[in-house]
Amino acid sequence: MPDVREKQREARRKIIRQWAKLPKDKRQSMGAISEFARTAAQQNENAFVRSHRDPYEKIMSWLLPRAHL
Repeated sequence: MPDVREKQREARRKIIRQWAKLPKDKRQSMGAISEFARTAAQQNENAFVRSHRDPYEKIMSWLLPRAHL
Protein backbone atom coordinates (compact mmCIF):
# COMPACT_ATOMS: atom_id res chain seq x y z
CA MET A 1 0.00 0.00 0.00
CA PRO A 2 2.79 2.54 0.71
CA ASP A 3 4.03 1.99 -2.85
CA VAL A 4 0.60 2.97 -4.24
CA ARG A 5 0.51 6.11 -2.10
CA GLU A 6 4.01 7.04 -3.20
CA LYS A 7 3.06 6.63 -6.87
CA GLN A 8 0.05 8.88 -6.37
CA ARG A 9 2.13 11.44 -4.50
CA GLU A 10 4.72 11.51 -7.28
CA ALA A 11 2.00 11.77 -9.93
CA ARG A 12 0.34 14.64 -8.02
CA ARG A 13 3.60 16.58 -7.84
CA LYS A 14 4.35 15.95 -11.51
CA ILE A 15 0.85 16.96 -12.66
CA ILE A 16 0.79 20.13 -10.57
CA ARG A 17 4.25 21.13 -11.86
CA GLN A 18 3.08 20.60 -15.45
CA TRP A 19 -0.03 22.64 -14.69
CA ALA A 20 1.97 25.51 -13.22
CA LYS A 21 4.21 25.64 -16.31
CA LEU A 22 1.26 26.28 -18.63
CA PRO A 23 0.65 29.89 -19.71
CA LYS A 24 -1.82 31.62 -17.42
CA ASP A 25 -4.48 31.92 -20.13
CA LYS A 26 -4.42 28.10 -20.54
CA ARG A 27 -5.21 27.64 -16.84
CA GLN A 28 -8.24 29.90 -16.43
CA SER A 29 -11.18 28.17 -18.09
CA MET A 30 -13.05 25.06 -17.02
CA GLY A 31 -12.59 23.64 -20.51
CA ALA A 32 -8.82 23.97 -20.34
CA ILE A 33 -8.70 22.53 -16.82
CA SER A 34 -10.89 19.61 -17.85
CA GLU A 35 -8.86 18.86 -20.97
CA PHE A 36 -5.59 18.97 -19.02
CA ALA A 37 -7.01 16.70 -16.29
CA ARG A 38 -8.24 14.12 -18.81
CA THR A 39 -4.87 14.03 -20.54
CA ALA A 40 -2.99 13.81 -17.23
CA ALA A 41 -5.25 10.97 -16.06
CA GLN A 42 -4.50 8.99 -19.20
CA GLN A 43 -0.76 9.65 -19.03
CA ASN A 44 -0.56 8.68 -15.34
CA GLU A 45 -3.12 5.89 -15.19
CA ASN A 46 -0.63 3.49 -13.56
CA ALA A 47 -0.49 5.77 -10.49
CA PHE A 48 -4.24 5.39 -9.93
CA VAL A 49 -4.61 1.63 -10.39
CA ARG A 50 -5.96 0.89 -6.90
CA SER A 51 -7.75 4.17 -6.35
CA HIS A 52 -11.50 4.04 -5.78
CA ARG A 53 -11.93 7.57 -7.11
CA ASP A 54 -11.92 8.33 -10.78
CA PRO A 55 -8.44 9.66 -11.69
CA TYR A 56 -9.99 12.55 -13.62
CA GLU A 57 -11.99 13.66 -10.56
CA LYS A 58 -8.97 13.34 -8.31
CA ILE A 59 -6.83 15.47 -10.63
CA MET A 60 -9.61 18.05 -10.93
CA SER A 61 -9.66 18.30 -7.13
CA TRP A 62 -5.94 19.10 -7.21
CA LEU A 63 -6.21 21.70 -9.97
CA LEU A 64 -9.40 23.62 -9.20
CA PRO A 65 -8.07 25.34 -6.05
CA ARG A 66 -5.11 26.53 -8.12
CA ALA A 67 -7.25 27.80 -11.01
CA HIS A 68 -8.63 30.89 -9.24
CA LEU A 69 -11.90 30.75 -11.16
